[in-house]
This record gives sequence, structure tokens and C-alpha cells, in this order.
Amino acid sequence: MARSTFEGPILSGDTRFGPLRNVGYTSLVQSAGLVLTNTTANTAGFAGSSGVFVDSNAIPNTTAVVYTPSSSTFPSVAATIPADSATNIYRGFVAYVPVNSRINDIFVDIGVVPTVAAGTLTSVQVLVSNNYTAAAGTATYAATAVLTSPAVGRQSLATFTATQLANQQATSTDVLQANGEPNVSQVVFTIALVGTSMTTISAGTLYFTVRYTQADGNIGSATAYPYGNFD
Repeated sequence: MARSTFEGPILSGDTRFGPLRNVGYTSLVQSAGLVLTNTTANTAGFAGSSGVFVDSNAIPNTTAVVYTPSSSTFPSVAATIPADSATNIYRGFVAYVPVNSRINDIFVDIGVVPTVAAGTLTSVQVLVSNNYTAAAGTATYAATAVLTSPAVGRQSLATFTATQLANQQATSTDVLQANGEPNVSQVVFTIALVGTSMTTISAGTLYFTVRYTQADGNIGSATAYPYGNFD
């Protein structure tokens, strides 16, 4: 049984033709755990640092590049994550997914409630977008509420807007690649810590998961070749 494929989506079913065709997409998952006090790259739970987000495609977590989303600018331009300040601290996880993927689920879990060594942490929010998103900003895909008393456990996402739901149906072209490599979408989980006179983070563990399906642009239709039989 194969464990990897790099040529497109996986479809599965036992009735490939006719009105009762039952072929479905494979569900794909990317996830990461961030221990906010871990600033050592390429170690379990690495959570980045001032101005640095992470990805987990190279397990364990490693430093990520967050790009300014564009379907026309090449080469793609790296975005600037704001440095830590007394009022705003940002950390984040980036998942790179195929363009036009459909986002099925987004999970945000708090394992250890964030705290700071000095000053006052007034709120925690996670914003899920195709770019870094500032605290209380408009996230492309979803966001938690502004949590003034965060608790351990799975966090509810704020009510989805019509625009966010539409965006989840097909992720955007955010990063352009060369040499025939497929372009890429970004799904960026931004942790926004807001407070006053804050210094270093003294505790905090968060877990993120995005579940998605990769669209098949070659599947055809009931009347157009390849009639749902593209292998």
C-alpha cells in the first residue's frame, strides 16, 4: 500500500461511473504543536521567536517563510512579521497546501494557557488566514474570539462570515514557484498576544490542525472527458 503521492489528489470508491458514482476525495491533514517558550529551531514544539513563524513539514518544527500573498508577483515576496513589543507578541504556524484546496476543518487547541514573565497579558486570539494577520484583524478563513480568559481545551471559532466560507471552498494562489513546480496556498495560524508592558513569554502550548481536500482539476464531468475516470 502506497504511503505517498506527489502527482495530485487521491480519489477512492468502487463505482466509478453512472448516476450512483460514489468516488470521494482523501482527507489531508497538517498540524503542529507550539511550545511558546521553545525558541530552538528544529526541535519538538519549536514556536519561533520575535518576527519568526514556524512550519512542521520538516518534522520537527522549523523556521517558516510567510509570503505576501500574490497570484501575479514573481518571485514571491516574504512578509514581515512584527517584532515583539510591550503591547503585541505574535507567534504562528504556516501550512503550505495545494492551490484550490477545500478547507474542511480548522482546530485550535490550548494545552497550556499562555502567560508572560512581566506585564499584563489581556487577551489571546488565533487568526487563520492566507497571511500573517494582526490582532483583531480580518482573517481570510476563520478566527477564534478575542479570549480574555483563555482556558485549556479546544477553542471555538467565531461565526464564519459568508466571505470566509467562500474562501474555504478553494484556497487562493499565494506563492508562485519556478521550474514548473505547482503554485502554493498558505494557511497561516497567527497567535496574537495583546497586553501592556509585556516582556518574554513564560508559558503556553497551542496545537493547530487544518484538514483539507485537494481538488482535482482534471476530473472532467458527466459529459466532458475524462468523465470522472482520470487515473
